[in-house]
Amino acid sequence: MITKIYQYRGRIIVLFFAVILLLAGFFYYQNNALEVTNLTFESDSIPDEFEGYKMVQLSDLHNKSFGQEQQKLVDKVEDAEPEIIVFTGDIIDSRRYQEKQAITLIEKLSTIAPVYYVTGNHEWHSGNYDQLEPQLIDAGATVLHNAAVTIESNGAAINLLGVSDPNFSEGMAEDQALEASIETAFEDIPDDEAFTMLLSHRPEWLEVYAAKPIDVVFTGHAHGGQFRFPLLGGVIAPGQGFFPNYTSGTYTSNETTMIVNRGLGNSVIPVRLFNRPEITVVTLSKTKGSPQ
Repeated sequence: MITKIYQYRGRIIVLFFAVILLLAGFFYYQNNALEVTNLTFESDSIPDEFEGYKMVQLSDLHNKSFGQEQQKLVDKVEDAEPEIIVFTGDIIDSRRYQEKQAITLIEKLSTIAPVYYVTGNHEWHSGNYDQLEPQLIDAGATVLHNAAVTIESNGAAINLLGVSDPNFSEGMAEDQALEASIETAFEDIPDDEAFTMLLSHRPEWLEVYAAKPIDVVFTGHAHGGQFRFPLLGGVIAPGQGFFPNYTSGTYTSNETTMIVNRGLGNSVIPVRLFNRPEITVVTLSKTKGSPQ
């Protein structure tokens, strides 16, 4: 009898540790297995010369590493064969500030394609952005601080604007700061009738973006809602609270489409659930319609 009790207890202990190991493996996969999302953005405003033009969007690294020297992440981006790479903020985490992971990533990405970067709220709250920015530039990033560049392909051109997180505009309401930043960025472009893209960290201000002549906006910040469930979508996001409206994928208002990247790392909430780190690959196509 005593022997059977010990055998039963032993089986319970083995089962307990097996469940723990399975859960650990599951959560490791959820937070480390990179997912590539492919989107096609279709618009008759895209020049013929940009047909099939491919971009990779990354966001919200928060100091995370993917393999030694970020090689797993870099390999995934390289496989996508992008013409440009855009990074929409929070490349570092303000609560545990480190630079190495961010600088290493930019150095390697810039050997694949030109990298364009805008800040997020964590860059501001870290108090270290003044020392971070020159390192990002030296690593190969073009930092768009309320500025714009012209992207060329086969003799045609489109506009790429980038705005800093509204925290950088101290003393202003966030929507007013973003509006002013976008207006400043538009001053840099030679043709405001051309196809125009915007990099901005915050998805909650879609209506601010949609009030401007912007075709597509790339954002992050929401971390995909952190935990994602069927029918419910994302559960919580900074700036939007519980059951946020904008967490992942595409959203359209007026003539503006916003693409929200789920991000790569975590911050205040340390784990993701059914919400793997995301690389977004966007292909431009001159066909009237909406993103596929």
